[in-house]
Amino acid sequence: IFQCNAHNYFFYQYQQKKMFAAAVKQVARLERRHRSAVGSGRSTSTLSAFQEYGKFVFSGKVADDYLKKQGSSGDILKNPSWVKNESDTVANAVFDWAVDHGASNYCHWFQPMAGSGVRHGQTGQVHNMFLEFDKNGEVKQDFKGKTLVKGETDGSSYPNGGLRGTHQAGGYLALDTSSPIFLRGDTIFIPSALVSYHGHALDEKTPLLRANAALNKHGSRLLGLLGLDTSSGIRTNIGLEQEMFLVPRDQYYRRPDLQMTGRTIIGKNAPRGQEMCDHYMAPLSSATGALAAMQEMQDECWRIGIPLKTRHREVAPNQFEFAPLYGTSTTQIDQNLMVMQIIEEVAAKHDLAALLQEKPFNEVNGSGKHNNWSIATNDGVNLLAPDEINEASKNDDAFPVVMAAIVAAVDEHGDLMRAAISSPGNDFRLGACEAPPAIISAYLGGDMTKYLEDFMNGAKSMYEPGKKVLDLGVSEVLPFEVPAEDRNRTSPFPYGGGRFEFRAVGSSQNVSLVNTVLNTITADKFDEFATRIEAGEDPAEIARATLKKHWKVIFNGDNYCLDAQQDLTDRGVWRIDSGVEAIAQLSSKKNIELFKKTGVLTEEECKARQDVLHDHYTGTVEMEALCLVEMINGHVIPSVKAAGAGPLEGLQAIVPKIKDAVAAIHAAETSFEKASLARTLRLETMVEMRETCDEAEEVVPADLWTLATYKELLFLDSHTTVKDPVGSDYGDFE
Repeated sequence: IFQCNAHNYFFYQYQQKKMFAAAVKQVARLERRHRSAVGSGRSTSTLSAFQEYGKFVFSGKVADDYLKKQGSSGDILKNPSWVKNESDTVANAVFDWAVDHGASNYCHWFQPMAGSGVRHGQTGQVHNMFLEFDKNGEVKQDFKGKTLVKGETDGSSYPNGGLRGTHQAGGYLALDTSSPIFLRGDTIFIPSALVSYHGHALDEKTPLLRANAALNKHGSRLLGLLGLDTSSGIRTNIGLEQEMFLVPRDQYYRRPDLQMTGRTIIGKNAPRGQEMCDHYMAPLSSATGALAAMQEMQDECWRIGIPLKTRHREVAPNQFEFAPLYGTSTTQIDQNLMVMQIIEEVAAKHDLAALLQEKPFNEVNGSGKHNNWSIATNDGVNLLAPDEINEASKNDDAFPVVMAAIVAAVDEHGDLMRAAISSPGNDFRLGACEAPPAIISAYLGGDMTKYLEDFMNGAKSMYEPGKKVLDLGVSEVLPFEVPAEDRNRTSPFPYGGGRFEFRAVGSSQNVSLVNTVLNTITADKFDEFATRIEAGEDPAEIARATLKKHWKVIFNGDNYCLDAQQDLTDRGVWRIDSGVEAIAQLSSKKNIELFKKTGVLTEEECKARQDVLHDHYTGTVEMEALCLVEMINGHVIPSVKAAGAGPLEGLQAIVPKIKDAVAAIHAAETSFEKASLARTLRLETMVEMRETCDEAEEVVPADLWTLATYKELLFLDSHTTVKDPVGSDYGDFE
């Protein structure tokens, strides 16, 4: 008891001194900032403590200040033509900004296909010094406009689906003007598109940019016909909620499956899971490394212009979430990729491992990345907010026309929406009472449904979302208003007021394909409506007929209910349970024609992307299968032998079955055939094998079981230990 109390006493003293040292440092920082801000009339009661936020992204005031030194201004960045006309000016400004902030390198930062779950950061980059020696051996600038706007790399080893041969290895990089340059460490990152010598998209970004262009073109046509000023252009805004797990890094190193594949292939459930919902939005405890890690993640993101606003615990033990403010689709996706990279890197600094895979653990919730999606004019009119669009267009039919087009797009192209979320990890997540099922319906809510139903039937009405007052019956809490309708978290695509939320997206995904699909199918419907209106048809009548035709896709009930799922299936709503089969829809005649018509993907690119995604699925499963072999041979069987207990014969029989299944996958001829066999191995054979391994874990004594258990991995609050601080440095006071 004395030792325990002594340890607690020293730990308490240690914590107090640490806190005091941190407080002194913070006061000193604030005082310095206060002194530097006095001249401008600012004080420590203002936002000066956050003056570094946004300094490492070349946009807004930062870009304007440096471009003015070059005789220009930040206004030139608003027009992509600066790439041709002002590239040297921008390059010089970027160079000065980078040097002033300690950078010495640049890279074109691009997004190869099929990076989720395997490629750290999911991007490609080659760092180059932007300096050289002159003839006198003096260092000088080596960063010109042509260097900034274009690059070239060896594209031979990126997944391409047959779009280029081994003897055609060039990969060409072009700066994306829709996403700002940013700085991290000693390097500036230039968001770029990657294409082959023949212009085929080898990346995730290029199809998204094309889909954005299609939506802008046809959205401007349609909304212009409905009376809205679209001279500023049309764009999509998204907000991406990022879920992840944080686990003790020392235990992570005791799990080859987590290290190699991002998920536990075997593992007996802990005595406790998420039954009590005790983790959800519980306090972020300072007794573990999680809070400090999340604080540092947020801080680093804000410095490079990523507005990571919200942090909280999620439902499963050790599961957490970040959510940013919304932004344009290309910028948000670029930022989300960097968020995931920062999460992984910062977690390691706090003795944690970040797991971004959709289903790292069995029998507890997996992780998603809710894709909140809206459409707006570039000057700020939200097309999915009825009051805004109707007032701006002076047309009460504008909003229902837009909604009719989206409802039709979801109904006709639910197969593509399903394909877009077919990441390998979603195999274990969709429909598991933690994510919507693989049936693509849309939730509108009672008020919106009634409004559109009245419109469909010819009645004129205004959309007036109901509200109700909650009175708790106590004087300390005054009555307050809440929406009359609750959230529907079981729907894959619910309308949430001013936006739709694609809830079924996987946490590890680069969501470029998700938004490419949403923008493409919407652009196609906008094109159809605009063409018919230009031919003389009445917009309201087009919308009414469209709603009647596609009403079946609207469902406001419980998508987890098996009877409801059967009802939706009977209606003819798109349902594709297999992610492998969903991916195969990319090459269907309907979808090839859609992508060709909108200019988003050629037939060759559709088929190549399908093969890449199938190969990615197969490769993921093969890694899992071979990892299972290693864990059985290197851990499970030795533990069973040491204990003299457990299903030894069953375990020994597993290994040849896995090897035979992997050999069969290799022998298959097409990417689709390989992926189909891999899915069977993963969701049938390996699930049965897991039961045998978990049976062994149940009977082997803990001291003989060499793999980290769920109990050791999933409960930071219960398993975190603090090193004895006696004799340690309490921190400097500089």
